[in-house]
Amino acid sequence: MEYSKIYTVKEEHIDVQGIMDGLYYPFYMEYCRHDYIREVLGFDFAEEAAKGIHMVLSQYTIKFLRSLKKDDEFTVTCELFADAAGQPRLHFKQSIILNGKVMTTAVFTGTCVAATGGRPYLPTGMTDKLVDAPKLDVATLK
Repeated sequence: MEYSKIYTVKEEHIDVQGIMDGLYYPFYMEYCRHDYIREVLGFDFAEEAAKGIHMVLSQYTIKFLRSLKKDDEFTVTCELFADAAGQPRLHFKQSIILNGKVMTTAVFTGTCVAATGGRPYLPTGMTDKLVDAPKLDVATLK
C-alpha cells in the first residue's frame, strides 16, 4: 500500500541557487513516514517512547534526480517493506514527486530498541502488519 502526503516548499528551505537545499528532502520524507507509521502502523512515537520503546533509523540511501523550487507543491510517497533476510527491520521506499516527475527517491531502514539498550526488535503489533508486506533486500535494493 502506497501512502502519500502533499507539501509545499517553504521559502526558508531555498538556498542561494534558488533551489531547495538537499538537507530538507529527508525532512519532508520523515514527516510523511512518521504520519504513515502513526496512522497506518499504529505506532505513536511519543506513546511508545513513554513505554521505553524507541523506533530509530539504522540507515538510508537517497538519490537526488531533480531540484524543487520555492512554492513547489509536491507529493511525498511512502511504502512499507519487510526485510528479505528476516531481520527485525522495516524498510520504507519513498519518493518526492512534482507534476508527475520523480524528483528524489530514498529507502529508509528502521527498527526498534529498548530505551534501556539491547538488541533491535519489532514489537508484536508491528510484526503482524508485516506479514503481507512485500520484502526488500537493502543490499541490492530489490
